[in-house]
Amino acid sequence: MKRQIIDTIEKYDKIIIHRHVRPDPDAYGSQVGLKELIKTNYPTKQVFASGTHDEMLSYLATQDDVTASDYDNALVIITDTGNTERIDAEHYLNGAFILKIDHHPNVDPYGDLRWVDTESSSTSEMIYLLFEEGREHYGWKMSDECARLLYAGIVGDTGRFLFPSATVRTFEIASSLIKYDFDRTRLFAEMYEEDRRLLHLKGYMYQNFTIDENGSAFIKIDKSILEDFNVTASETSQLVGALGDVKGICAWVIFVEEDDQIRVRLRSKGPVINKLAAEYNGGGHPLASGASVYSWEKADEIIAKLKELCTAK
Repeated sequence: MKRQIIDTIEKYDKIIIHRHVRPDPDAYGSQVGLKELIKTNYPTKQVFASGTHDEMLSYLATQDDVTASDYDNALVIITDTGNTERIDAEHYLNGAFILKIDHHPNVDPYGDLRWVDTESSSTSEMIYLLFEEGREHYGWKMSDECARLLYAGIVGDTGRFLFPSATVRTFEIASSLIKYDFDRTRLFAEMYEEDRRLLHLKGYMYQNFTIDENGSAFIKIDKSILEDFNVTASETSQLVGALGDVKGICAWVIFVEEDDQIRVRLRSKGPVINKLAAEYNGGGHPLASGASVYSWEKADEIIAKLKELCTAK
């Protein structure tokens, strides 16, 4: 499969790479890391990283301006995106060929060619495996910037190597990446240092979350709370793991009210939660998923179902 992907990349002079909406470090790491990898080894190709830029990830990369006409005879690669509803793109169907590279469950087998590896800690890990194939059979090289991006993606999706998804292979790849010339100390600071506003909101979360006897927990953050702490809904993504530090917690859900929806962030230490997320316009990994609801009544439904999952564990 990896050889087939490289052969496909070699066929096209123009390549547009997409990732999922509401990006995280793995989305940017795999997307822009792949762009850097291709540009390093095929400098004459036009390669674009497309999507709505998230300012919180500016320390990693930015996004390119892409127009509808750019898709003419272009290879479209979509990384780290399990289903078409989550693709951050307008015109991706206008490309000549669509390639999917992802580590989420393959619930939506879109694309003309698909490489899905649910055993990988991250899509950034998969891009490194693609590099290894390219290095062995095509003489590929990797830049320091590509290594930085892939390392950030792996760190982000493994929770700094704390999640079970971090395998022996993951650590071996990380050890290879840190041999490149980039500032790991600075990267960790940019990824994990928290603004005082967020720290205050985290304190509020610790003081106000609800947990039952089976370790099912939740907290609701409405727009008035966001205003009180001067925090945007997107910034709360940095706090999704906070309740995981609570002793005795089994699974938890954080609700964040936006103008047009209530964002649902689900995490678990055991029960599989992505099927629950799929019931509410979402999905993701077995232990880390997201969804969207449009009323607090629906939020209460999720709380009740999460309690059932923790009771049955």
